[in-house]
Amino acid sequence: MKPAAILEAALYVDDLAEAERFYGQVLGLDLLAKAEGRHVFFRCGDTVLLLFDPKATEVPPEAGARLPVPPHGAHGPGHLCFSAGAAEIELWKKHLEDHNVAIEADFEWPRGGRSIYFRDPSGNSLEFAEPRIWSFT
Repeated sequence: MKPAAILEAALYVDDLAEAERFYGQVLGLDLLAKAEGRHVFFRCGDTVLLLFDPKATEVPPEAGARLPVPPHGAHGPGHLCFSAGAAEIELWKKHLEDHNVAIEADFEWPRGGRSIYFRDPSGNSLEFAEPRIWSFT
């Protein structure tokens, strides 16, 4: 057996309000849910992006909790890559620069496909890349 797809991905952020603004307004993702001081969730295609305050998710749930999610969290920058076609990447680069988001790297992969890298307000490394960078054929 093997998983068919990734349903959700998580990043950990320092400031939930700033993360909500960045992912909602700058990246245009649709807000799904939020819990003050704990998390902000967004829809991204068929996947859900979970943004957590690691201080809140490291705390074990109380006995008998309705949602007994085990503790989790990470410190330091994480990484997430969004899929985009070549023309979209050029548009994203301009859009990010128009929002004062610095592009850290912009290059073509040796096997083909372009990526641009940038950071969210918490320092997580984000990327837009052509899906063909992972072509398995």
